[in-house]
Amino acid sequence: MLWTQVYDPFSNITLSAMVAMLPLAILFYMLAVKRAKGHVAAACGLAGAFAATVAVWGMPAGLAVNATLYGVAMGLFPIIWIVLTAVWLYNMTVESGEFEIIKSSLARLTDDRRLQALFIAFAFGAFLEGTAGFGTPVAITAAMLMGLGFSPVYAGGICLIANTAPVAFGALGIPVIVASQVSGLDTLTLSQYVGRQLPVFSLIVPLWMTVVMCGFKRTMEVMPAIIVASVCFSGTQFIFADWHGPTLPDVMAAIVTIVGLLVLLRFWKPARTWHFADEKPEAATGAAHHTTGEVLRAWAPYAILAVFVFFWGLGSVKTFLNNIFIMSFEWPGLHAAIAKTAPIVKADAPYAAKFTFNLISAGGTAILFAGLLSVPVMPGYGYGRAFGCLARTCYQLRFPILTIVMILGLAQLMNYSGMSSTLGIAFTHTGALFPFFAPIMGWLGVFLTGSNTSSNALFGSMQHATASAVGVDPYLTVAANATGGVTGKMISPQSISVATASTHTVGQEGALFRFALKHSIAMTLVICVLVTLQAYVIPWMLPAR
Repeated sequence: MLWTQVYDPFSNITLSAMVAMLPLAILFYMLAVKRAKGHVAAACGLAGAFAATVAVWGMPAGLAVNATLYGVAMGLFPIIWIVLTAVWLYNMTVESGEFEIIKSSLARLTDDRRLQALFIAFAFGAFLEGTAGFGTPVAITAAMLMGLGFSPVYAGGICLIANTAPVAFGALGIPVIVASQVSGLDTLTLSQYVGRQLPVFSLIVPLWMTVVMCGFKRTMEVMPAIIVASVCFSGTQFIFADWHGPTLPDVMAAIVTIVGLLVLLRFWKPARTWHFADEKPEAATGAAHHTTGEVLRAWAPYAILAVFVFFWGLGSVKTFLNNIFIMSFEWPGLHAAIAKTAPIVKADAPYAAKFTFNLISAGGTAILFAGLLSVPVMPGYGYGRAFGCLARTCYQLRFPILTIVMILGLAQLMNYSGMSSTLGIAFTHTGALFPFFAPIMGWLGVFLTGSNTSSNALFGSMQHATASAVGVDPYLTVAANATGGVTGKMISPQSISVATASTHTVGQEGALFRFALKHSIAMTLVICVLVTLQAYVIPWMLPAR
């Protein structure tokens, strides 16, 4: 017998929405006020959601447990599979010593702090976000900038601002893939919509972060580099999001941007080299010298990774790999066990729950093969050390893995109980203004969870339901959730903690938060205006469907 979702258990949508917000409020309190660890906050939020779904929405406890387990499974595959293999590849480059050569090769390009920020915080940070994500970009680039002579607050703050541009496509497109899964929208089409929003925003990020560093006057001195970085990154991000899908926009945009800046520096240099006024003279020392062969060898694992991910993203290759092995099944006890009703759907319909295990064609498997092929390239590094590194990476990520699977469990529990739809119905009261508020939901979700992936899991279904109810293109608002979330990343407690830890300023989280907050709010408003314009004024920007 089908259990029918209840969208307004109190017969008062405002009160129902307030209760539906309870799990999110718990997450906010635990993260922002109590500063609890991510897995602890996620566990508390999940417990609150479970209590509300059973006691208030009347969902049978067995169904609630099953919906949570379904979300946990989605967290483990493909999400954790990608995160685990990406961080493993990075850890191998660190253990082998090759990452020091990568850092040195970037540091030697220029002694100008503005150009170093463009290379390291913006371009290389985007590459790390595209391949690993998960706090890795801010942790690595902030430490690199501080090592080059940046003050700790600027090192952390600049990297937080720069890290906005790639976040929606971070970790090989997982945020967009998850948004597609929870909302039921086509992945490539959703990628194309994000590709009409994020690249527009990415155009202004290099200029924004440079002005923050040195003011408008000194920024004008490096405008050629800013223009090259902006156009290379945004243009490549748009092309790959539109043509290839969500897995490669950041990786390829970062590579093209680095190459573009390298070519520019062959023919142009700023008239004066700029450093911070309070910078210690000895901080501006050069990096160790390495031969061209050593630099190419150090970058080889990431070049191999880009090749594998590129081919894995091609539809013909994916079809071929799926013909070798793919397993898809209806989730036992949950598929078609719940009925969705009006106003979310026009007529009662069973709620599907299908799980696909495409191990060979999964993005994480592409990274695994890239890592295995990279081992012989690393000097003095064998497969014994590589598999040992994999085990250590699993241990390193044990708590983040717990956080992700519980957040996905929470998301699916809210989806299948009707809580997400309750929030969506409440937002229909914004009517035609909903496109303006859609990015704010993404911003809030990333602030709460520290993850664009988790934010899309929480709000993707709600964005779809609300847009359908108010007569707005659901692809636009689900994409806006991902795009709006990029500006919440810089003020999330997790990102702030990563930045302070990597710059040895633990205890100064408040100063860094205040530094980033005004930029986060201003950038969010830019995205809100863009999405609203795309909904009503410039819909020609959106893909034809």
